[in-house]
Parts: sequence; structure tokens; C-alpha cells
Amino acid sequence: MTKNELLDGQAMTRALTRIAHEIIERNKGIDECILVGIKTRGDYLARRLAERIEKIEGKPIRTGELDITLYRDDLSTKHDNEQAHVEQVAIDYVVTNQKIILVDDVLFTGRTVRAALDAVMDLGRPSQIQLAVLIDRGHRELPIRADYVGKNVPTSGTERIVVHLQEVDGEDCVTIYKED
Repeated sequence: MTKNELLDGQAMTRALTRIAHEIIERNKGIDECILVGIKTRGDYLARRLAERIEKIEGKPIRTGELDITLYRDDLSTKHDNEQAHVEQVAIDYVVTNQKIILVDDVLFTGRTVRAALDAVMDLGRPSQIQLAVLIDRGHRELPIRADYVGKNVPTSGTERIVVHLQEVDGEDCVTIYKED
């Protein structure tokens, strides 16, 4: 298996800064916006975006996190003999009539995002749901598209993209693993 680095820490920082500017511009500010990170890495990326947006706008953006475990359509295949573990959804705001910006690390088949959409809709009726991802690797199984993308990386079905974050993995980088 071959490993190549797609983004180093500086490139990740630049991509997140660009996404932060795009979010502010598209929404004409942040007043009606809530950044919601999809656990686990999407949550950390949402926090980083929130920091950048606060520096740019001079005020904080509301944030939350979402665990979509029970909303997954592949729950039975992923957790055959395990009890599904669900963590608390931490969105301390009313989502109705707000712009929800879901944040995740990698967009692949679209199934994680579909589960996140279901979870958000169970909390209320937002005026809009947008999607920000660090990496879009293609291979969609559902008609889902990201509004904000750090990097598009066309991949084959046998390749694997791994996002490493300082908070979880001790380093910031994105790598691709290819079968030899």
C-alpha cells in the first residue's frame, strides 16, 4: 500500500480559512448561521472554522455537534455484534428558521451527510442546510453535493483518504492510501 500526503498542516489551515470566508460571504454574515460538526473529525473542523470566522467577523458564530450513529442506514452492517453507542447531540440553539452548516472531514458516498440531514430535521426545520467538507473524493451514492470544499480529490474505489487532526491524531495532514 502506497501512502501520499495530499495536504499538510499549512494547506489545511489555508483551506479552512478560505471556507470560513466563503461561508461569511455566501450568508452575508453569520447572524442566522449555526456551524454543526459531524462527530468526530467534523466537530473539530467546525471548531476551527468557528475560530476563523470569529477573527474575521469580530463576533462568535453559534456551533454544535452531531452524532449520527443511530441515523446511519448501514448501522446493522457496521455494528453487527456491538451495541450502538450514541453520544449526546450538543446543539444548544433552536434550529428552526436558521441556516445550518454541516461540517465533515471527507465527503464520499453521501450516506453520512444523509444521516446528518435526518438528525437535523428531527431537531426542527432550518431555513437552509449547507455542507462544508475538507475533502470531496467523489463516488456519491446519493445526490448530495458540498457547498464548501477544501480540496477535491478524485479517487478510485480502492483508495482511502485519511484526515489526521492535531486534536485526535497529534498531527494535521490528509493522506491517501493506494493499493499497490
